[in-house]
Amino acid sequence: MAAIPYAKKITVILISLSGVGISITAQAVPSFSRQTGLACMACHTQFPELTPFGRQFKLNGYVMDSLKQIKAGAISKRDLLVLNQIPPLSLMFQGSVTRTNKALPDSAIAGAYAQNSQVQFPQQVSLFYAGRLAPKMGAFIQMTYDAGSGSWGMDNTDIRYADKYKNPLASGKSLVWGFTLNNNPTVQDVWNSTPAWGFPYGSGSAAPGSIASPLLDGTLAGDVGGLGAYVWWNNWLYAEVTGYRTARQGALGPTGQGPLDSENLGVISGLSPYWRIAAEKDWGPNALEAGLFGMDAKLLPGGGAALDGPTNNFNDVGFDTQYQWLTDTQDVTLQGRYIHESQTLDAAFASGGSSNLNDKLNELRLTASYLFDHQIGGSFGFFNTTGTTDAGLYPGGSAYSGSVNNSPNTRGYVAELDYLPWLNTKLSLQYTMYTKFNWGSSNYDGLGRNASDNNTLYILAWFNF
Repeated sequence: MAAIPYAKKITVILISLSGVGISITAQAVPSFSRQTGLACMACHTQFPELTPFGRQFKLNGYVMDSLKQIKAGAISKRDLLVLNQIPPLSLMFQGSVTRTNKALPDSAIAGAYAQNSQVQFPQQVSLFYAGRLAPKMGAFIQMTYDAGSGSWGMDNTDIRYADKYKNPLASGKSLVWGFTLNNNPTVQDVWNSTPAWGFPYGSGSAAPGSIASPLLDGTLAGDVGGLGAYVWWNNWLYAEVTGYRTARQGALGPTGQGPLDSENLGVISGLSPYWRIAAEKDWGPNALEAGLFGMDAKLLPGGGAALDGPTNNFNDVGFDTQYQWLTDTQDVTLQGRYIHESQTLDAAFASGGSSNLNDKLNELRLTASYLFDHQIGGSFGFFNTTGTTDAGLYPGGSAYSGSVNNSPNTRGYVAELDYLPWLNTKLSLQYTMYTKFNWGSSNYDGLGRNASDNNTLYILAWFNF
């Protein structure tokens, strides 16, 4: 019998599983490979970017397996227990070197500079449980040691229940429905054009970043808990609604116990809804997606103020699109994202924390990636953040992080080269170039620092095992 090409093997598996009602799942850790018996490239171009198969795997609840299972007898055709005999655990290690074009000012000594060429060993270490939890239920749970804080904490987490509905009157049509419990808006998304899993997939935490970003671009990551419901109809239309509340780690009151009180910043008032709709069309080696997403949040300022009264309201609406051309030896991905944020700052304006009652913030990101033979590749990205001038939100006078024009406007490019000697190992060389930073290209902070001084060379070694 002739050997079946790897891409065709994946197709055969998908067809077989859909016929027997077994679900499929994904995210970029080897425990999923151990559970499914499939190599990383089945679900990823290069981690953590998903393929169409990987998106199906995630949407169907992280439960496809080829491992021995511990099972309990069924009652009324319902499995009481289906559990991996071997726990689906993985470890991730990142080490990095970060160098800015000009060293950052020392935080305590005027006129002095901090050390440049910062080595972080590790930058990050993560422990994952990634795989089946129970029948029709799986999880991606990440615990991370962060070098910046020197502590362990919960990282990206997505726990899912998924099932399929079959309508005998609609031959050939399918409906996957499910629930997601997660701690970061967009971490549950299956397209890498939304913020949580977007490019760049690694970045230098020792380098400066823009003074502002929309709420949906990581502001709430790890600080919230959300429960949502989603549907995936006929393998092309996705819709989701999720509600979030603040779930801050390490948030203890003065007596050493919860709940959240005035010491905390940015606590959600009520329930913050997140919504998402997207459509994908797959044909041959091509996959094209376009979608909308958004979130509305009312945040209590805290920081010594009681958790009631005026709030700061953020309304984000985003558009994203992604195109992939995937073959046995070449992968091409194009991505775009635009987020518009409307801010009504009742609390900040009343306390003098903002100069305007109403502000706007816009973020645009475009990325093109190429990978040859699952080994050598590169990406090139463009980013642009613009917003309302506001002396309260974006003050000047702060070394490197201030804005002499009280503006968040930042623009630049990211170029990255990647080498994957093995599918679970990635070595990256990345360069970020700023043409504008916190308003201008020269003397943007009023203390002589230029946008190009923040240009960053970043070298990353990333291991998953």
